[in-house]
Parts: sequence; C-alpha cells; structure tokens
Amino acid sequence: MIYEFRTYTTPIGMAPELARLSGEVGRDIRKDDYGKLEGYWMTEIGPLNQVMHLWSYADLNARQEARDGLGRNEAWRTRYLPVAGPLIRRQDVRLMWAIKPVVGPEGSGHVYEYRVYRCRVGKSRAFAEKLRDALPAREKYSKNVGIWLTEAGQPNEVSHLWAYDSLNHRAEVRAAAVQDPDWREFLKNGPEMIEDMQSMILLPSAHSPMK
Repeated sequence: MIYEFRTYTTPIGMAPELARLSGEVGRDIRKDDYGKLEGYWMTEIGPLNQVMHLWSYADLNARQEARDGLGRNEAWRTRYLPVAGPLIRRQDVRLMWAIKPVVGPEGSGHVYEYRVYRCRVGKSRAFAEKLRDALPAREKYSKNVGIWLTEAGQPNEVSHLWAYDSLNHRAEVRAAAVQDPDWREFLKNGPEMIEDMQSMILLPSAHSPMK
C-alpha cells in the first residue's frame, strides 16, 4: 500500500472554500474510484491557508493508473478543475510507505496533529521502527493514526498522525506521556537520529472520512 499526502496552499482565507468545493463537487466525481480518500483537513496551527488530503493506493503503478484515469474524466476536467484550480497557489506531495497499519479514530469531532521529522541520512527507518515499537507506551494516552516513511519528495523523513478529542486533550496527553517511564526511555534514543521536527494541527473537513 502506498499513501499520498497532498498539501495545497491557497490564497489567504480560501482554504475553507477549496475544502467545500472538494466535498461538494470533487468528491461526487472522484468518489474512491481513483484512489481511496483517507482524510481531508485544513491547517489550523502551523502553515496556514492550506488543505491536506491523504489518499491510499495499492502500489505506485495503481496510483499512476488512477491519476491517468482521473485526468481523462470529463466531469473532473470541466466541473471541478475550473473552479478549484484558481484557488491553488502551490501543491506539495509526499509519497509514503506505512510502517504500521493506518487506523482512523472512531466517532467525530477530533483534532489531528501531523508531525514530520527529518532524520539524519540512513536513520529514518530505524527511527520509524523505534517509534512503532514504542507505541504501546504512547497509546496509553492517545491513539496513533499512522506512521510513514517518505518515498518522495523528501528523503530521510518520518511522519506520524495523531487524533485528539480537543487541543486541551492534546496538551493533557503530552504532559502525561512525557512522565511515562517507558515513553521517556524511547525519547532518549530520538535526538541523535533527528535533524528537524515540524508539527501541524489539522481540523477535518465536512467530507473527510476521518472526522
């Protein structure tokens, strides 16, 4: 399974409109016939004026076939792209392999945190596997949605997605986890593998499968 995280940067204040068009126009055309939509979010904290959407495909060949087919879809070309395209100033793509199965949270009303770690050369897989193996300690406090290794566009990158009930819940969880002796043991092994860390808070759109 290959995952694709697409980030679209919009003009100031236009991310909600792009999300609306994606849900009300694009979703009806695309459905899950050209890749499976796993989640669709707007950035709340971190880089602003962005939408981020996560897709899954059987493999890289299936992704290419799906994108070729979507490009030939007349409704996509004539109904969606003319209204959505002008709202997109920049597109960034991550192609990723999952280190653990992707599991969305139950229910709705969640706040998501997407964390991206750029690792030292040759250390990304080792770090991702250490994180995966430490999940029993961390998931005592909140559930992980996914851990990935980036195939393209940035090498040596590990990213992971978490779901919380609220921003206050996130703060409580992180305060509790850092006191957990098993999680603290994992944290000892991280700094020597990591060059850079980024975090984004994401809010799901109305049509996101992960709510």
